[in-house]
Amino acid sequence: MEYTRLGRTGLKVSRLCLGTMQFGWTADADTAFSVMDAFVEGGGNFLDTADIYSRWVEGNPGGVSETIVGQWLRERGNRRQMVVATKVRGRMWDGPNGEGLSRAHVLAAAEDSLRRLGTDAIDLYQTHWPDDDTPIDETLRALDDLVAAGKVRYIGCSNIPAWRLALALWAADRGGWARYETLQPHYNLVHRREYEAELMPLCADQALGVIPYSPLAGGFLTGTYRPSAPLPASARAESISRRYLTPARAPVLAALDRVAADHGASVAQVALAWLLAKPTVTSPIVGANSTRQLAELLPAVDVMLTDEERGLLDEASLPAAGADDAAD
Repeated sequence: MEYTRLGRTGLKVSRLCLGTMQFGWTADADTAFSVMDAFVEGGGNFLDTADIYSRWVEGNPGGVSETIVGQWLRERGNRRQMVVATKVRGRMWDGPNGEGLSRAHVLAAAEDSLRRLGTDAIDLYQTHWPDDDTPIDETLRALDDLVAAGKVRYIGCSNIPAWRLALALWAADRGGWARYETLQPHYNLVHRREYEAELMPLCADQALGVIPYSPLAGGFLTGTYRPSAPLPASARAESISRRYLTPARAPVLAALDRVAADHGASVAQVALAWLLAKPTVTSPIVGANSTRQLAELLPAVDVMLTDEERGLLDEASLPAAGADDAAD
């Protein structure tokens, strides 16, 4: 496993980040422990979660993924070796202040996340998506107070348009507050326009670390979705098929197949290698419901694409990523 700086910070993270959204949802605690163990054995040190994971599942109150991660950190005794990221914004309790990015919600949610994770400090605390009801100055001052108190080391953001990110960076500079050091965007071979049009040049200019989520488009870029093949056994298989299995995206799979064959690699490894080759990308966030799934993904860091191969994938994916992003 390779390591790199997280944006302009001095923090070193593995080139792949392990997403934990599925923990307590499609992977129970024992499976989650095994996956995290395998990730560490493979050299990984970067975990990403969120307080709302997985509140959308019936009977899940949210905070379950954080709790599982916290239990694992305590049992393994490896907190200092791991970089732990979580997020705030979604609804976590009843009432008008049970969600959002107000000072009241951010400070209370941070304390809850610290307790569930069983740690004194969150390495990377990210705003999950914007809050139209809260001034950005209020959010940034609350986050800055958490950094000053030693409860958060760095802050980041996710699912934010370029104009909002630029405004937040300017506000932090003007106020002398901690600024967003990372961006977590939706970015992959079939979802490119949203990030590449404006966010990518902004991140390059401001030296933000970029940790894309859904790098395999929910499994579509693993090659298991084919027009003539049965759908994989997955809770999201039908929705992924409807969203991505379109004629416009057939050239993407063909290009991935060609490059994968040349490298003796899997389709998923090549899709991740394409992201890893992007200069602004720090660490794509991968998810796994089993150690077998994770084992297939980790070798992606060793797949070195040529300029010709990157160009082939760019050309094959651009029409699909441009024409169909609105449906994603």
